[in-house]
Amino acid sequence: MHTIIEHCDQDQFANGQSGRDLRVCWDATQLKTQLMEAIDSVGDFVDYVELSSRPTAINQRRLLIEMETSIQEHERARIDVVSARLNYLAEATPKPVNFAYDPPPGVPRRSGKYVERSVAIHNGREMLSRFSLDTNGFVLTEHDTAVRDFYDSDEVRSVYYPEVERLIKRVTGAERVVVFDHIVRNPVLAKRGEKGAREPAKIVHNDYSLKSAPRRVRDHLPEEAEHLLRNRFAEINVWRAIRGPIESSPLALCDARSLNVEDSVPTDLVYRDRVGETLSFLYNPRHRWYFFPRMQPKEAILLKCYDSEDDGRARFTAHTSFEDPSSPPYAAPRESIEVRALVFWAPETI
Repeated sequence: MHTIIEHCDQDQFANGQSGRDLRVCWDATQLKTQLMEAIDSVGDFVDYVELSSRPTAINQRRLLIEMETSIQEHERARIDVVSARLNYLAEATPKPVNFAYDPPPGVPRRSGKYVERSVAIHNGREMLSRFSLDTNGFVLTEHDTAVRDFYDSDEVRSVYYPEVERLIKRVTGAERVVVFDHIVRNPVLAKRGEKGAREPAKIVHNDYSLKSAPRRVRDHLPEEAEHLLRNRFAEINVWRAIRGPIESSPLALCDARSLNVEDSVPTDLVYRDRVGETLSFLYNPRHRWYFFPRMQPKEAILLKCYDSEDDGRARFTAHTSFEDPSSPPYAAPRESIEVRALVFWAPETI
């Protein structure tokens, strides 16, 4: 088994933009002009406030640097779309295999051939009110938490799990929610092997398949499973920043309406005691991607990874982390937590 990453230079950037066009808004350009004009009178201002202990030219230069920094921050906040490379599965056969732990010596962590594709990733903050779990497969919402240390598994289970269950019930109207798992991601801690942290996942994927989703219910609620599986159920992830804002390796989300069944490829996920199944994805230029720049710890993404209802609503959503070309230099490593939950609705009555 081998993993191969190739580069593909096809640029699917939207509306004819170049890969680095971040579309600075007109008011930012006007602001810069006004600020530059103000520099001409900065010497008089310095004398007035009696700051002449340093040469006026130095003060002007310092002020100019501060102005440029402010403008750059403004421009980043106004990003509409970025061009980034995402890792797609290159071919469907043989069936890919991923290990959830370090495999034996000589066995690669991931099999299959993958290819980098350049895609447009849109700023989802520009259209927050248009997203829904049943239409797009994801939503962003505000959500406060009482958790002090997300690296403390006991605190996460005792405090955060109930918070997430209440959140999902509020957003979906579900009758019952059972959180069963969580992952913290921090590339620095992951490399050190500390606090159970993992690195951001940078392969386009979905956490469940049509086969593995019902199995999750049977695994975690064996005595109730057959009864619960008679009615609508879903698996929803809740993703948030541990520390913010998120400036590196943000989460990209694919609009469920742009996915075809033919794009998905069942993939074995090997644990020490069992074999699960996820979905990998083949590239399709129809895929429409979004992200929420600079996420804060008081925000949460709800991501639908499976829905048993096959009536035209979103059933799953591809997602991945990515290298954001608009990230500032020396951006802090991403720290995030994702929680997985089984979601059940009451039987429909007429």
